Amino acid sequence: MDQKQLLKQMVDFNKVAFENTFNAMVMLQEQAERTATALLDQATWLPEDGRKAIDDWAKAYKKGREDYKKMINDSFRKVEEYFAGPSE
Repeated sequence: MDQKQLLKQMVDFNKVAFENTFNAMVMLQEQAERTATALLDQATWLPEDGRKAIDDWAKAYKKGREDYKKMINDSFRKVEEYFAGPSE
């Protein structure tokens, strides 16, 4: 087997493993967010500033997660372009 083909298969495997792990992490985070939201809805003692801070934190976390995913996808795209070789 060609060494380049073997490395491409390894990258493809790692991409699939990353996607599966990332999706599982997203599901876990979304479930935690739903649970936290339900608890906050029942916490009448929590001031509005506290609720806003928690909401802002969740939005920042989601944005960071999306930025990380974009960066990883861009990196995988660059590696795939390398293994595809020059366009003919």
